[in-house]
Formats: sequence, C-alpha cells, structure tokens
Amino acid sequence: MIPKRVGRAEPAPPKRVGRAEPAPPKKAVFIIPKNVAAAGDLLYTLREQRLEIEAQANEVLKKEAQVREFIINNLPKQEASGVRGRVAQVRIEKKDVPTAKDWAKIQAYIKKNDAFDLMQRRLNDAAVKARWEEGKKVPGVEKFSVVTVSCCKIGEK
Repeated sequence: MIPKRVGRAEPAPPKRVGRAEPAPPKKAVFIIPKNVAAAGDLLYTLREQRLEIEAQANEVLKKEAQVREFIINNLPKQEASGVRGRVAQVRIEKKDVPTAKDWAKIQAYIKKNDAFDLMQRRLNDAAVKARWEEGKKVPGVEKFSVVTVSCCKIGEK
C-alpha cells in the first residue's frame, strides 16, 4: 500500500506547448570609425539611408491623409460619428484651434494686457538674415555660431 502524502501538494510545472520563444535579437554595437575620412563616408551612407526611410514614411503619410479625408467626407453620409473595423475604431472629432484673423488687433491686445504668452518666442531666421545682409541691426538680436557638418557625395557640388 502507498502511503498518503500529508500537506499541500506542489503544483506541477506548466507544460510547454509548441516551440520555445526565441531570445530577442541583440542590438548591434554602433562603432564610429577612428579615421575621419571613413567617418565622413559613413555619415553620407547613414544620411542616404535616413532620406530613403523618410521618403517611404512620406509616402505612407500621404496615404494616411487620403484615408483620413475619405473618412471625414464619408462617415457623416452614413449618419454615424464613428465606426469599428476588425483592428481599429475611428470617429470624427472636432476641436477649436486659434487662427489669427487680424494681427494688428492681436498685437494691440498683447501690448495692452501684457499677454506675451500668446506668442511663441522664435525669430524668423530668413527675415533676420535678410536685414543683416542689408547692413541693418536688429536690436536685441545677436549672432550665435552653430557648428554644422556639410556632407555631399564626391563629384557633387
């Protein structure tokens, strides 16, 4: 006769069904060449890769815009504010966004009410540079040199 176990039985480990999950791929280590000329070639190659990806993303963005416009134009015709597909639901939402109608009135309001928070603190680079080229100074604006890298394929200008 087999003696009975007293106490709590240990749960059996879960059975594995199917194949085991593969380990996530390790990220490749990015190494910048020590040779500056090779680094320049790498910069050019990476930029070309990025531009190709951006071009593909822009194509997808255009398609997204077409589908959004289709939904905006056709959903109200079905007398619905939203629909549900197999993987997503969409609905048309309306929100108010400020649009400048009369800049003179806006500027007068800002000055009178000390409401400079209504504006963004940003200079128009092209307008400032145009004045500098004409020899004019813009009070409160100074030049700040930014270091950039110019990269172009050999044989191009």
